[in-house]
Amino acid sequence: MVQTTFRVAPCTEEHRMLTKVLTPLLTLATALILPSAALAAPAPAAPVLPTAVYAKTSDWGTGFQSTYTITNTMSVPLTSWTLRFTLPANEKVTSLWNGQLSSSGNTYTVTNLSWNAPVAPGASVSVGFGGSTSGTYADPSGCTLNGDPCDGSADVQPPTAPSGLGVLNTTSSSVSLSWTGSTDNLVLAGYNILQGGRKVATSPGTVATVSSLAPSTSYTFAVQAYDEAGNTSAVSNAISATTLADTGGGHPSGAAAPFVDAGAWPTPNLTQIAQNTGLRQFSMGFIVNGTQTCQATWFNAFPMSDGFELSDITSLRAIGGDVKPSFGGEAGTELAQSCTDVTSLTAQYQSVIDTYHLTQIDFDIEGSAVADPASVDRRSQAIASLQAAAKAKGQHLSVTLTLPVLPSGLTADGVNVVRSAVNHGADVTMVNVMAMDFGNIEAPNPAGKMGTYAIASARSVHDQLAPLYPGRTDAQVWNSVGVTSMIGQNDNADEVFTQADMRQLLAYAQQTHLGELAYWDVTRDGNACTGSLSKCTNITQTPFEFAKIIAPYQG
Repeated sequence: MVQTTFRVAPCTEEHRMLTKVLTPLLTLATALILPSAALAAPAPAAPVLPTAVYAKTSDWGTGFQSTYTITNTMSVPLTSWTLRFTLPANEKVTSLWNGQLSSSGNTYTVTNLSWNAPVAPGASVSVGFGGSTSGTYADPSGCTLNGDPCDGSADVQPPTAPSGLGVLNTTSSSVSLSWTGSTDNLVLAGYNILQGGRKVATSPGTVATVSSLAPSTSYTFAVQAYDEAGNTSAVSNAISATTLADTGGGHPSGAAAPFVDAGAWPTPNLTQIAQNTGLRQFSMGFIVNGTQTCQATWFNAFPMSDGFELSDITSLRAIGGDVKPSFGGEAGTELAQSCTDVTSLTAQYQSVIDTYHLTQIDFDIEGSAVADPASVDRRSQAIASLQAAAKAKGQHLSVTLTLPVLPSGLTADGVNVVRSAVNHGADVTMVNVMAMDFGNIEAPNPAGKMGTYAIASARSVHDQLAPLYPGRTDAQVWNSVGVTSMIGQNDNADEVFTQADMRQLLAYAQQTHLGELAYWDVTRDGNACTGSLSKCTNITQTPFEFAKIIAPYQG
């Protein structure tokens, strides 16, 4: 995972620049005027920026308690502060007071609360935390305060220059770039994206998309790293890219739309993930019934009135992305099973569409919901009503169905879900199949074959959809099929979907022009860890490796 960075200015930029310029000059002047005896044993330099001093206050073998004392050594107030440190792999913070804590791996970031900032000149505040340890205790390392070393010295060392800048993807209005990352002596904060020598965007990771470009136009790009102290690197190699012609068709955001578990903690930041990976579309799960009958909520926690994640979705759209919220999922009750009539069900679906200004929605129908004909028909009628309402406003509502699948295709219940939609006039853009957890009977000896089994599933569903949609051409039927894999280890432990499987599936998708490539889920991909399957893939991978494989896919 790209390390989360927090930046709070300890003083004005003028103060920082004067510090960096005057400190070496004063040192030189001192050397010129002092006698040699005085130069032989200089006193330690006084800190020029605020300091943070660590002390372990107690240790009981399996745990410890410590404090950081933050002192404002400047002559102006320290308006706010951000403390960052890294613990050894065998230690972790279990509690903290006098600050707001967040973490990425074993690196912890603490920001001030409303009552312990600003810090007056000469004053101090303390942050305390408890920790656990297994094995030998060691002090934290890599301590920074507002991006500078905790000893009060100024960070003047710039990051290394990015390299290997290349074009990841182009559309008629955007260019996606990727590059090899930089390193920094303390904390690398991100990258400036330069277009014709002018900064047009920033990115916290090694992927970025520059949008709002003109069709059929050549552009020159470069990138530049910066750290938390504001030091900038040398500029990378420059590269030219030409946007595509504007054909008036296609989806500029691409056809890669992996699922993101919106209920994961911490809540996924879709805009940041998009900037880190090049993805622009996300299938966002899940909306289910709440504590009241026939009530749309995000994972039975946030009703639509809360506007959960609306600001992040708005930011994502500002960089050319979008979301496709998914109703249903494995856990919870899908609304069609709670709302007992079509009118009330349609109203709940519509409330979600209106809250998030949606043009696309998904229905993940599995478990008992896929085998419940009454709720299936109720849902199909509601979808038809939603699409009719959108059409009356001159809009189009795209609807996809996500269904369980086997290499032999949809189950009879799954086929009935699609047939119900056809019979009730619901226009299903795509049937997205969950190519995972096949079992040994349908997918024997799955090692190294999960990509092959996923392809077989897509082929089988294509053949099942063709007679249900006789008005669609063969190419249109292929475009009506999407595939969602479970990356890494599946719930069936012997089924492991690897990077090679994803590349195999991608090649097949490019050949047949599948409507969508997706996977479960983005958080697991970003964590790149071993542990609970809800958080980890349990295979060797780099953060967001699967996202970067499918991000360029255009359908």
